[in-house]
Amino acid sequence: MSDPQITLTVRHTPSALDSRRGVVRLHPEVLDALGLRAWDAVHLTGARVSAALAAPAGGEAVPGVVLADDVTMSNLGVTEGSEIVVAPAEVSAARTVTVAGSKLASSALTPHVLRLALIGKVLTVGDAVSLLPQDLAPPPGSDVGALRGQLSRAIGMTWTNELLTVTAADPAGPVAVGQSTVVSWRDGARTGETPAAPPVRTGTTVVTIAPVSSGDDFIDAEIVEDADVDDAAAAVEDVPLLADLAGAQTQARKLSEWFDLAFHRPELLAKLGTSGRLGVLLTGPEGVGKATLVRAVAKAEDVRVVALAAPTIAVLEPNAAASRLRDAIGHARNGPGAAVLLITDIDVLLPSSQPPPLATVVLDELRKALGRSDFALVATTARAESVDPRLRGADLLDRELGLPLPEAKVRTELLQILLKDVPVEPGLDVRVLAERTPGFVAADLVALRRDAALRAALRQLDAGEPRVSQQDLLDALDTVRPISMSTSDVLATGGLGLDDVGGMTDVKASLTEAVLWPLRYPDSFARLGIAPPRGVLLYGPPGGGKTFLVRALAGTGALNVFAVKGAELLDKWVGESERAVRELFRRAAEAAPSLIFLDEIDALAPRRGQSSDSGVADRVVAALLTELDGVEPMREVVVLGATNRPELVDPALLRPGRLERLVYVPPPTAEGRADILRATSKNTPLADDVDLDELASTLDRYSAADCAALIREGALTAMRESLEASVVTAAHLAKARDAVRPSLDPAQLAALEAYAKGRQAD
Repeated sequence: MSDPQITLTVRHTPSALDSRRGVVRLHPEVLDALGLRAWDAVHLTGARVSAALAAPAGGEAVPGVVLADDVTMSNLGVTEGSEIVVAPAEVSAARTVTVAGSKLASSALTPHVLRLALIGKVLTVGDAVSLLPQDLAPPPGSDVGALRGQLSRAIGMTWTNELLTVTAADPAGPVAVGQSTVVSWRDGARTGETPAAPPVRTGTTVVTIAPVSSGDDFIDAEIVEDADVDDAAAAVEDVPLLADLAGAQTQARKLSEWFDLAFHRPELLAKLGTSGRLGVLLTGPEGVGKATLVRAVAKAEDVRVVALAAPTIAVLEPNAAASRLRDAIGHARNGPGAAVLLITDIDVLLPSSQPPPLATVVLDELRKALGRSDFALVATTARAESVDPRLRGADLLDRELGLPLPEAKVRTELLQILLKDVPVEPGLDVRVLAERTPGFVAADLVALRRDAALRAALRQLDAGEPRVSQQDLLDALDTVRPISMSTSDVLATGGLGLDDVGGMTDVKASLTEAVLWPLRYPDSFARLGIAPPRGVLLYGPPGGGKTFLVRALAGTGALNVFAVKGAELLDKWVGESERAVRELFRRAAEAAPSLIFLDEIDALAPRRGQSSDSGVADRVVAALLTELDGVEPMREVVVLGATNRPELVDPALLRPGRLERLVYVPPPTAEGRADILRATSKNTPLADDVDLDELASTLDRYSAADCAALIREGALTAMRESLEASVVTAAHLAKARDAVRPSLDPAQLAALEAYAKGRQAD
């Protein structure tokens, strides 16, 4: 007899306690029907297959709904409102589990701590899983409080945002992590084992320094030395050719010239009165390929590379960390031929704010090393502004190279390189995909290829020659986001586009000109010698569709959208609000082309000098003005604000060069209301006696939200009469009007229209 299964509708869990913990909530009746007890595992089938722990839903639970968090929905490849199949799961005790994560997590967290964070969780290969411990149903003997402290000390307060990917598990199928499970990082050391030398890379030799003990845990910190070893069968990371460095040819040529002069022509520099000392700071967004660039150039110039991850030694005691750095320098200096010491994520080891006592020792060691011949230092960082300024001194890293964010043309080249060995269906157009991936770096495109392959495999389980289709790659965009954008940044669009917005012809035209034209037609702006608008202010009565318009803009796929409520950036601590504004604009620049949507901007940027909050709002306005019109101009970042009270916004924000385009979103006309009703009811079966044009003409003072609510209430009225109802009639909509009243206030409308006329007169 087959296991019972039930099809349920996914809803986002309202409980913050369940967030990112791999827990779904089911109605008690559903648990009984499936023969489950609280905290049993369930098998979930959506666009992908996953597993989770099932717990009873409290409060106003609905039998036909399963409550899940963002990570679980992402693992299933579904959105809120989708249907999934839930069934009891047979879960095996995991013997081994392998995961992949960010550089910081994989270098700073030992497998022992990693296992403690995953104990009690149910995992499936390909799933994302957070580091949040399973303390809703903690396994016996677990010390959740101590574990939180270990995670916080290892990678800081951001540990709660870290997401790992399960890359392998033994046995196959859903597994539960227990005390005896061997957990390891991909290509890393396993719990309880002394780290051995990882597999040999093509053209490289891997030298591993003995692990340093820190309490009961081992800190796995490798020194990787590249040499000439031809073992392609054991390769784990092929160093690309210089020709395959799409978008970085200029930087590769410059770095190659520096290596050639420093290592192969030092006598030429000596004749010109200088030395061959070489120190380079390589900057660029995370995942853009900084370390790959160094290794590719070094391979072409026949130079060894000794790579050291700064986070691995930043967590050590000062003496141990200094010893690790000396060992790395010694391996680079004492080996055969010229060598480059590559230190990745140098900002973790040498931060600009509150540098640790170790920083002085590190700087001294690097100065001594750079005084030797046949030695160069290259450090990488994704946050150049966060690096100790002493590192950029004339005696250290006096040269700097920056890798830019890939443009659409570069993304096309990267996709062609990444997919050249992948079996794809005929007719796949990577240019379409490149246009839909703004802000994606090389690492993001690799993740996209991996997710598309998983979708193709699930779609063709019995196919003899499975192939990846263009639709697989486009569907993967629902779950793969740029590294620069966290899960909380993602704005759910529900598949909307500007064509789905009823009416608002002039408003849509203004937004298209201000936001989409600069991205689609940059040559036209350059040819006419003008800069695109930097910002737009949408203002109008509540319920007019301002937020809906932004969702439609995001649905075009041409840009990443950072949606922020105005009050979310305000903080009572001095300097924190300004820091939040700077961080928001930095993340937007890294994910460019992007749109920053500041909803309720009147709360974030009120007129200065009129608040009673100890000057917090005034400082936030100053920070916004600096970012919008500062020394460093914004590139491919547009700011869009929305408000119901434009007269409360600080006037300095509304001048040219800032939020220079003011777009009034008026209440919909009769024709606009008819368009809104049609767009809202496109999936609602209406009876023949429903005349939307006539209905729209009677809905004076109804906003766009009111019109949408009217259609929804009409459908609910039909359901109240009969759950078997198949159409919504005019009588149902007439009854719905008694429940949905117009929300537009005549006095507020008059004030907004007067403001709009005043702006036109100015």
